[in-house]
Amino acid sequence: MKPENKPLKSGAVLLGITLASLFSLSASAGSTLDTVKKKGFVQCGVSDGLPGFSYVDAKGAFIGFDVDVCRAVAAAVFGDAKKVRYSQLTAKERFTALQSGEVDMLSRSTTWTSSRDASMGILFTGVAYYDGQGFLVNNKLGVKSARELDGATFCIQAGTVTELNLADYFRANNMKYMPITFDTSDESFKALESGRCDVLTSDQSQLYGQRLKLATPQHYSVLPEVISKEPLTPAVRRGDEEWFAIVRWTLNAMLNAEELGVTSRNVTDLKKNTTNPDVARLLGSEGALGKDLNLPGDWVVQVVSQVGNYGEAFDRNLGEGSDLKIKRGLNALWNQGGIQYAAPVR
Repeated sequence: MKPENKPLKSGAVLLGITLASLFSLSASAGSTLDTVKKKGFVQCGVSDGLPGFSYVDAKGAFIGFDVDVCRAVAAAVFGDAKKVRYSQLTAKERFTALQSGEVDMLSRSTTWTSSRDASMGILFTGVAYYDGQGFLVNNKLGVKSARELDGATFCIQAGTVTELNLADYFRANNMKYMPITFDTSDESFKALESGRCDVLTSDQSQLYGQRLKLATPQHYSVLPEVISKEPLTPAVRRGDEEWFAIVRWTLNAMLNAEELGVTSRNVTDLKKNTTNPDVARLLGSEGALGKDLNLPGDWVVQVVSQVGNYGEAFDRNLGEGSDLKIKRGLNALWNQGGIQYAAPVR
């Protein structure tokens, strides 16, 4: 059956399901892996349109870095990265969709925070992208630093930690601002373009991505200040450690593959011919990682051959191979000047 992508129906909200009952429903729903296998696809929650991370191209296909994480999980489970359906979610919809079971996982530029981790019935599986909140301004405003934004009007997407970070920053620097909130990122960027606000604030990666959608992107600049830590992390429901481990180790596999020099071009050959024990364990020639995760023995081979290692996915969607040209920065591997670091396969 060919996966289809349908608009999310916020059934949990319409039915008035409480947070506690959502957790109860999740706990009684059985294995997510069994459910996913039975229906034949992974239902993945992604953003409502963010260049570089998750958006629909001219051919109607979902592409982007977050999308590739979803595809990698499908490749791990089914041996087929195409067995994914996508739910485009606003920031306000995303957690209810995951808690209620409308999606199997979130891969949607979502920041891992203490309150979300501890009180929302969800688990964060590992940092896919290290980000930070920044500011996008029209060049005609004539500012070069966030410290010059006292009294400015800000466009902000509702339901994000962006609002709290901005309030903290202006309070700490004894400045004032006027917020205008919008439900979607597209609405907030259109408001900036129309002049309804002076500044748009969001994760820097989102600013670079959405700037490409403006009519005159060269007229807008991202200011140098980064005012927060935003570890963007895939998430799953709490209470199913098996599914949690699969999503976490899919990301770890992509990172380890890059570190070990395993790419989409050489993974099949290395599966047969490697003399490196780390590569052999990663690709299933030795050890029992696949068995331990209830996945096929060649699941990492399928992930890397169909989606690529972490560096390939980054470059294709966000880096030098994309329109965004974002530098790896913190997202470079730990042994290449960054802080990306995957747990070892032992």
